[in-house]
Amino acid sequence: MKVISFLALMIISAQIFSQDISKFIHVDQFGYMTNAEKVAVLSNPIQGYNSYLEYQPSGEIQLRNADDDSVVFTGSLQAWYNGDMHEDSGDQGWWFDFSSVTADGSYYVYDPVNEERSATFEIKAKPYQDILKAAGRMFYYNRCGTDKPAQFAGDKWADGMNFMQDANARFIYDQQNVNLEKEMTGGWFDAGDYNKYVSYTHQVLHDLLLAYEEYPEVFGDDWNIPESGNGLPDVIDEIKWEIDWLIKMVNDDGSVHNKLGARNYAENVSTPPSLNNDTRYYGPTCTSASISVASVFSHAYLTLSQFPQLESYADNLLTIAESCYDYTLTAYESGTLELDCDDGSIVSGDADLDYDTQVNRLIIASSYLWAATGEDAYKNFFEANYTSTEQINTGFWGPYLMPLNEALLFYTVQNGADQTVSENIRNSFTNEVVNNWNGYFGWVDWGLYRSYVPWWSYTWGSCNQHSEYGNINLMANKYNIGNDPANMQRKAAEQIHYFHGVNPQGIVYLSNMYDYGAERSCNEIYHTWFADGSIYDHALDSPNGPAPGFLVGGPNQNYSNGNYS
Repeated sequence: MKVISFLALMIISAQIFSQDISKFIHVDQFGYMTNAEKVAVLSNPIQGYNSYLEYQPSGEIQLRNADDDSVVFTGSLQAWYNGDMHEDSGDQGWWFDFSSVTADGSYYVYDPVNEERSATFEIKAKPYQDILKAAGRMFYYNRCGTDKPAQFAGDKWADGMNFMQDANARFIYDQQNVNLEKEMTGGWFDAGDYNKYVSYTHQVLHDLLLAYEEYPEVFGDDWNIPESGNGLPDVIDEIKWEIDWLIKMVNDDGSVHNKLGARNYAENVSTPPSLNNDTRYYGPTCTSASISVASVFSHAYLTLSQFPQLESYADNLLTIAESCYDYTLTAYESGTLELDCDDGSIVSGDADLDYDTQVNRLIIASSYLWAATGEDAYKNFFEANYTSTEQINTGFWGPYLMPLNEALLFYTVQNGADQTVSENIRNSFTNEVVNNWNGYFGWVDWGLYRSYVPWWSYTWGSCNQHSEYGNINLMANKYNIGNDPANMQRKAAEQIHYFHGVNPQGIVYLSNMYDYGAERSCNEIYHTWFADGSIYDHALDSPNGPAPGFLVGGPNQNYSNGNYS
């Protein structure tokens, strides 16, 4: 699935600004934890689409109580880099620190001279609980092969049964052969279309599994999805929904079909999803699909086996993981990994993986399978091949290969891990963290909007990169790498504020979050369900708008398909 890092990948298509909320004062629109650092960013556009605007803040800025407009704190501004322009955004800016305010309540930042006010936000112990649920419920809205009654989806996004034709999916290369029909219902829609891809779901499932493993206390059984109240955390229910579909894509010999969808752009493009009735087709088996399943299922076994009601289910995942691993390993050893398996007969995404990526996923699977089974064959493969990874070969540990980052470090904490191998892995990561050549380990003041990432990260899916920069800092803390864990935590916190409004656009990078406290949110997203001109098109200008909680792709310096402002 191309969307979602902890949670998705799509593009921002438009923003509509509220007239009474300042375009120049950027805050986390949902709020700040009681004792957390709290810094608003004030900006003056110099270059870019909004350079026609101008703002010079007053000498003293206020924090006001939103209930009665009383001033609770007054402070001066800190000019970012002595008034220099921030190259990535084209803005000049200032920081307003109100961290000393810790009383629970609703607040806004106010410039009394220019009469500019920020969005209203909360200060309280747990300001993001409902936001996490909304982001998690995005997966429910993206479910394929089920109805979405108003009880769970809300009146605006309720829909009938959809894509039950997947129960009779046809083989794309023999479309009239009913004997090759397969039952392939379920799973999640892709980021922007109704197709379902095996290899794309790899990162999102690993990320969701890790999120639960590391912070189980924040995931409740109360997301208001059909499984809520069944005794399992709802994030586990969503993971299982996708895995149930992946199981249907697997054959007995460990081969896996690469994707399921439409054969052209004219089929299955109606909104809402229940209106689509065109036949759907499954693609060929590809080693990229097999190794993706082996990688995810071996990890999922370790997590899901912790739940007594899922023990037999997890055992089955482990069996499938080993079968898919063996299938891919045979192709690897014989030099027959399939690199051009997806010919585009099913539109639109190319589900192939290159050679290095397939080997990386073999390494990930071997790490988890060794932990799951204790079998030396998996350990031996890992130790024989880990040096081929970019992390060890070049020393670069970035946001682009996070499941591999985790699998490498996961090996080092297993009983029986080779000491030399473990030291090589940890030393490589430590060298990157401590030297911090690219400035994303720990918090630095290089970015006006306090969530600095290198300029080359602002490409397709930059929000995914932003989230993974936070995650890789938390990963360093998890494995006790580096000498400043508090600064790593600070970095991760500022990445969260970026998504919630502390960014050059001044908008929440989650779709249609007005009912959750956002005052300026992303109004449109690229998704076939929420199509342009439909009742789901725009959060403010359309009757329904898109469903809430979809994390958009973010700014893309290479985007060229239209002129959005």
